[in-house]
Amino acid sequence: MNFKTFAAFVGPSVFMMLLFIAFPLATVFKNSFYVTQPVYETVVAETCTPGFLTQTCVTEEKSIPRLDEDGEIVTTTSYVGLQSYGNVLELGRAWEALSQGSWAAFQSIDFWKALRFTLMFTLVTLPLVLGGGLAIALMINNASRLVKGPVIFISLLPFIITPVIGALSINWLFRGDGILTAFLEWYLARDVAMFAQAWTIEVLLMVYRVWSVAPFAAIVFYAGLQTVNSDALESAVIDGASRWQRLKYVVIPHLMPLIVFISMIHLMDAYRAFEEVVGFSSQGYVITLQWLTYDFLVPDEAGNRSISRASASAMLTMIGIALLLIPLLRRTWRDHKGGH
Repeated sequence: MNFKTFAAFVGPSVFMMLLFIAFPLATVFKNSFYVTQPVYETVVAETCTPGFLTQTCVTEEKSIPRLDEDGEIVTTTSYVGLQSYGNVLELGRAWEALSQGSWAAFQSIDFWKALRFTLMFTLVTLPLVLGGGLAIALMINNASRLVKGPVIFISLLPFIITPVIGALSINWLFRGDGILTAFLEWYLARDVAMFAQAWTIEVLLMVYRVWSVAPFAAIVFYAGLQTVNSDALESAVIDGASRWQRLKYVVIPHLMPLIVFISMIHLMDAYRAFEEVVGFSSQGYVITLQWLTYDFLVPDEAGNRSISRASASAMLTMIGIALLLIPLLRRTWRDHKGGH
């Protein structure tokens, strides 16, 4: 393939990646080192009480944003270095809480609270997604031709549903007098409040993630099962290998590249969890790093947004994803070099 043909195929993809990935990422990285603030000016304001004979007037100074000729707020941008990262991490406050042995005080810091749950959410759901996806794939693979189509359709439904809609659906099942809450109250003969404490909300968030993502893993694994060497399986049967031994020593090693692929997709996606917090309205108890970045961008009472802190939070999230992917990338690189 000559260079012109190669450039014609690769050029549009490279351009789109630079436009929608590299440029926004570079902009976020730059914004994390700068703070843009409104320029305030002090004005004298007089406030008078109603009345004529007893009217009282008070003069006071107020700080208001300065406006330009078009009525827009005048802003100034200044370089602050790593200050935005420090404001997000709050290392001094975190170290003080840990040195005093106060876990509650440490967990009251938004970033560390979000980081703890995000890591737990990502790492706990990963084996459940892999195991559940493989179980569904084996069920589909062993189903008869008559029911295989309906089984695939039913298995894919959680993955097809829009994430926010799926989260809201699970929320409604357990919220207040939801169907499943009513069943638990009848079965346990006691009142149940699934959204009154953090740990039950965390469990529901992880259950929803596994329920919604396992079908994707199942389809990938099902495709991989179609390429398993039948001669190797027959040889294992002849040698007296049980179903579990065939799965452990023949099927899983064959599916290992797909396991690594699904793990990478899941780590990148789960570490950026956001829909679950919105769908379950869990921000009062449980938040994620992605939701924290969004919260920084919500305008305050004065209409200002913490763009610098949001950018710093986004960059810290990217660093966390990169650290989680390092073991899988190293394994992929070793397998690639070993194959040559």
